[in-house]
Amino acid sequence: MKHANIYIDNEKLSVPESMTIMEAAETIGIRIPRLCYHPQLSIEGACRVCIVQVEGSNKYMTSCSAKVWEGMRVKTNSPEIRQARRDIVELIIDNHPMECQTCERDGNCELQNLAYSQGVRDRLFEGKRKLHPLESSSASVIRNAEKCVLCRRCVRVCAEIQGIHNLSQLHRGFNTVVSPAFEAGMADSVCINCGQCINVCPTAAFLEKPHTERIWRALENPDLFVIAHIAPAIRAAIGEGFNLPPGTPCTGQTVTALRRLGFDAVFDTNFGADLTIVEEANELVHRLEKNENLPLLTSCSPGWIKFMEHFYPELIPHASTCKSPMQMLSTLLKTYYAEKKGIDPQNIYVVGVMPCVAKKFEIERPEQQSPEGYPYTDAVVTTRELIWMIKAYGIDFTRLPESDFDHPLGYSTGAADLFGTTGGVMEAALRTAAEKLTGKPLTELNFEDVRQVEGLKEATIQVGKLSLNVAVANGLTNAKIILEKVKAGEKQYHLIELMACPGGCIGGGGQPYPPDGYYVLDPEINKLRAKALYNIDQAKSIRKSHENPYILKLYEEFLKEPGSHKAHELLHTTYTPREPKGIK
Repeated sequence: MKHANIYIDNEKLSVPESMTIMEAAETIGIRIPRLCYHPQLSIEGACRVCIVQVEGSNKYMTSCSAKVWEGMRVKTNSPEIRQARRDIVELIIDNHPMECQTCERDGNCELQNLAYSQGVRDRLFEGKRKLHPLESSSASVIRNAEKCVLCRRCVRVCAEIQGIHNLSQLHRGFNTVVSPAFEAGMADSVCINCGQCINVCPTAAFLEKPHTERIWRALENPDLFVIAHIAPAIRAAIGEGFNLPPGTPCTGQTVTALRRLGFDAVFDTNFGADLTIVEEANELVHRLEKNENLPLLTSCSPGWIKFMEHFYPELIPHASTCKSPMQMLSTLLKTYYAEKKGIDPQNIYVVGVMPCVAKKFEIERPEQQSPEGYPYTDAVVTTRELIWMIKAYGIDFTRLPESDFDHPLGYSTGAADLFGTTGGVMEAALRTAAEKLTGKPLTELNFEDVRQVEGLKEATIQVGKLSLNVAVANGLTNAKIILEKVKAGEKQYHLIELMACPGGCIGGGGQPYPPDGYYVLDPEINKLRAKALYNIDQAKSIRKSHENPYILKLYEEFLKEPGSHKAHELLHTTYTPREPKGIK
């Protein structure tokens, strides 16, 4: 690789010619301010905050896009460059709502931090400010165009990582706005509710639709029995909201915090994950025996499911009919558990604690309601929302003792914990399906071929005499690659795991904004969260879903057997082709 000898702030260094000025500066500990830049997205160069002076050039250069060359001399700090950056930030601030103290991102806003670091202390430019109505038609995502800084991060993540292309910049000049086509509402667009636009937004132009107030009201209602259950990815990330290192397991503390918030019972969504595996493995075995509707496509990610309904409706027959672990457990809480406890299901209020804002959409799907018309899951809070609730209640999370989940729906195997990371559903399914197919116990439970998936991975797994072709994809641009192969008949797959979010649920749209030194979508932070889940799995005495004693008891007492009529009635669902509802 060819190197260039350059000078940055009079310090000589040799760096690859492929490097940008920004990247080169960081090798010697200089962090040039930036706003539109994101290391996992294409270079935009729109905000101009990262400008630097280059000797011999009569204009400032954007350090995020300008590549180094031999002999280049760069100034990242000078009175002129600092003033120019401050002017740019002042112009952005002066067209921004004056709502910092009441904004959801107060204290965790990149624009706020940038204004502080650049010394912006006054609003200098009075005049007309952009005005847009709050767009809250979506069940999952709120769009506030008044807080948009036109960095286009949301546009890029939606197109480049998710392959949806739902967002773009409309109009020109002062009237420019980021929106779905024709300024349609998010609910009327092809938005899949993944929430990655929320994750990468540097301000509060995109936020999840909050469910916290309805939960406070439920907790205060003496007539309701209020239950929470937490997804596997929560325990690997919630600590970040309390300044713990990424990947710190916090299962027991989270259970204790939920009880202190006033929940009457706290269960583990992992129980639903174990149940999903038993039902899905049974479904896979039947399809293999009949050689029909292969490959089996997993159905645990509601963002991926809506993506399929919009863009690949012809593949709906291939999708597993299993409900997601959240919906399986919530359904059992208002049927099996309600019956055992003698509580009217309509007096049970179920809250899912999820890393995913698409879950807020999932609970409103007509297919996910009870025959009587009430939802099985009443509310969903993201990891971020739960962190806020804990802080609002004055709970010192880091000093909480650990406590266990309630029973019978709080016990899970190690396989269930893997649902939180990409490849985990596949690995958990293989542990059970392999034993069903061969009739022999597995001696090696770790399927390394489907681990550490950065975007896309294919493998052939030998199960007895059967060679299973499998694939794992996260981020829907990667899913498209696999699905196009399926449509073209290029390869005979048997099982495909698809997750909407990069890294799987650990990179979900409702996870904590990362601590300093990390970006959202950073593979390194997702690896740390995934490692926590693999360690939890490894430490458990039972690591195969079909060996969960409470699952076995559930079938004995209530469901009879995997794939039974009652199991299908309660634990399985259907999907429908979708088109955008209309335009403004």
